[in-house]
Amino acid sequence: MDKVRNPYAPGAGAQPRELVGRDEIREDARVALERVKLGLPNKSLLMIGLRGMGKTVLLDRIRSDAERSGVLTIRVEAVEEPKRRSLPALIAPELRGALLKLSRKEAAKSLAQRALRALAGFAKALKVKYQDIEVGLDFDPEPGLADNGDLDADLRTLLETAGAAAKADRTCIALFLDELQYVKEDELSSLIMALHRAAQERLPIVMMGAGLHQVRGNLGKAKSYAERLFDFPIIDRLSPEDAKRAVAKPALDEGVAIEDEALGAIVARTQCYPYFLQEWGKHLWDVAERSPIGVGSVEPASQRAIAALDASFFMMRLDRLAPSEKKYLRAMASLGPGPCRSGDVAATLGRDAGSLNPTRGRLIKQGMIWSPAHGELGFTVPMFDEFMRRAIPNGDWL
Repeated sequence: MDKVRNPYAPGAGAQPRELVGRDEIREDARVALERVKLGLPNKSLLMIGLRGMGKTVLLDRIRSDAERSGVLTIRVEAVEEPKRRSLPALIAPELRGALLKLSRKEAAKSLAQRALRALAGFAKALKVKYQDIEVGLDFDPEPGLADNGDLDADLRTLLETAGAAAKADRTCIALFLDELQYVKEDELSSLIMALHRAAQERLPIVMMGAGLHQVRGNLGKAKSYAERLFDFPIIDRLSPEDAKRAVAKPALDEGVAIEDEALGAIVARTQCYPYFLQEWGKHLWDVAERSPIGVGSVEPASQRAIAALDASFFMMRLDRLAPSEKKYLRAMASLGPGPCRSGDVAATLGRDAGSLNPTRGRLIKQGMIWSPAHGELGFTVPMFDEFMRRAIPNGDWL
């Protein structure tokens, strides 16, 4: 097989050749954006799911769909400590770009310029608290407009002025926010309040976000009414039929067939997780010699795929952890894929459950594990239990 023509894309957020199983959520997003453009009430959309489910891919595809329909989009990604940037620092330069586009539209020009003045006041006033704000200022601030130095009030005013400009142009501004679980609670609270106010005023401002399962709980802690403002579609593994298509169709586009038995073996080995399907597809293509690709190529492809995942997708998450955190995860892995009881993890380690609360809390904050229900824990990365047992064999961690 020609490796140059390999049609699979197992990169972080890389768009696959064939995006399958996500048509319904794309249509829901399209309807939501069109309703917001018309000034009709609609909830913002926050996609939640484990790592490797294709949330980022889907978020970017929805954004591309939106831009083709004339929506102004803002794309930001939150990151964890120590590289974390504040939400105002993430939003400000992207919002500036959207407002500059609006300022070139005759119907929205004056209102967009006012929003740019609001942005200038916003950045100047909040620079004291959020030193990482860096944004070009095209107009002088307007006194009293988004310049109180209070994020709750200023972000609300900023989005109101931006929404008024978008409304004048009969479009909407959509904030696409990835890795939402890393946004600090107070900043998340301010954003929710601003979006709530925009919804009350029927202004065309909406958010499309993505994050791990704990996002829903984080939103609830930030503002008790948050769940009424958002829909939370769960982005899960694909159906077996869609998983087969995700592997077979890109190869067919290159004139290569994959036998059904081989597709079935890959579906079983990957458990239909989208990222893993791309990884297995890549290595299946590279090890195969001719079309059609048979089941005999699956085992050597699996060995290569697992080695690649261990070296990057899995190991990059393990390397950043403290020894006590690694030991906690290894204890979880000894109990299976999960979810498991936190008390069982403590018993495996021979510790009192309460003494492990700080370790568990750090792992949740870092996005390594989450709590599906009270007292339960699960990995945020599929098949991480298998990796932990390979990385830290029995006897090397107790």
